[in-house]
Amino acid sequence: MTDTTDEFTTTVYYEEDAEQKHIEDKTVAILGYGSQGHAHALNLHESGVDVVVGLRPDSSSRSDAEDAGLDVTTPAEAASQGDVVSLLIPDTVQPDVYEQAVEPNLEAGDTLQFAHGFNIHYNQIQPPEDVDVTMVAPKSPGHLVRRNYERDQGTPALLAVYQDATDEAVNEGLAYAKAIGCARAGVLETTFQEEVESDLFGEQAILCGGITSLVKHGYETLVDNGYSPEAAYFECLNEMKLIVDLMYEGGLAEMWNSVSDTAEYGGLSRGDEILDDHVRENMEETLEQVQNGEFAREWVLENKANRPGYTQLREAEKNHEIEEVGERLRALFAWSDE
Repeated sequence: MTDTTDEFTTTVYYEEDAEQKHIEDKTVAILGYGSQGHAHALNLHESGVDVVVGLRPDSSSRSDAEDAGLDVTTPAEAASQGDVVSLLIPDTVQPDVYEQAVEPNLEAGDTLQFAHGFNIHYNQIQPPEDVDVTMVAPKSPGHLVRRNYERDQGTPALLAVYQDATDEAVNEGLAYAKAIGCARAGVLETTFQEEVESDLFGEQAILCGGITSLVKHGYETLVDNGYSPEAAYFECLNEMKLIVDLMYEGGLAEMWNSVSDTAEYGGLSRGDEILDDHVRENMEETLEQVQNGEFAREWVLENKANRPGYTQLREAEKNHEIEEVGERLRALFAWSDE
């Protein structure tokens, strides 16, 4: 049953809240067959939904989709067949694909669907007023969405409605979420704005930017003070997985309960000295750049200029000493051959 109790601050839907009839008589066009695309397409197909996959003629994924028994055609033809058109391709190419293949083939009452709201929220795609615009965003990589579905398990997802031209957008979104297995775990109601801004902030401040920067600063501090690169790598990068796994499984409390008292006291007493109020101020600035569109404009212009800054940043990261040390050390582990 839908959970609107004090346990959650948002509405959470489950399988009993979703009726697949809202999508089972429609054709879903999945544009893209990458991480999310393959999972959505296969899960929908195995749930009895009519699916067509839209890929470029020279796409390396075309044979994989065909071998899986899916109907594969061009993005434009898929969009023309689809009552629901799900754009599961990178943010950076979505506007061009939308303009060339999707927009000319949208009909009144169709649904334009996303798994991330960047291009809608920042007006890179401006859909017509007579179509529904929704988002069903599983909160895990696509291979886990697929694996959990095959195990009769679920992956939590977000559901947002940007435009409801048919008055059926929520029901259809829930039906889609059920068909890909997400309603088994829970579908949380959100908005395009909340999903995009919180997602970008999390990536930049914590998940991708903050963690990697913290790791490198810690590594450099130890090495610059005479400790071996190998010891610095193990302490600042390798063991992070152990800590993150504990937090993932049981929150911060589970992590603190699992480490030594020495580690707990050291972490509790010193952590906020390292990541102090200046870090919070920097995070507020990062969030503001997300909210006011500054980051989005920068990223759009970076792509139009053929990514000069992005390329330089990637090259510098690849050449950091910790990468060379890590490559040698990871070869010592049995899983390195997998």
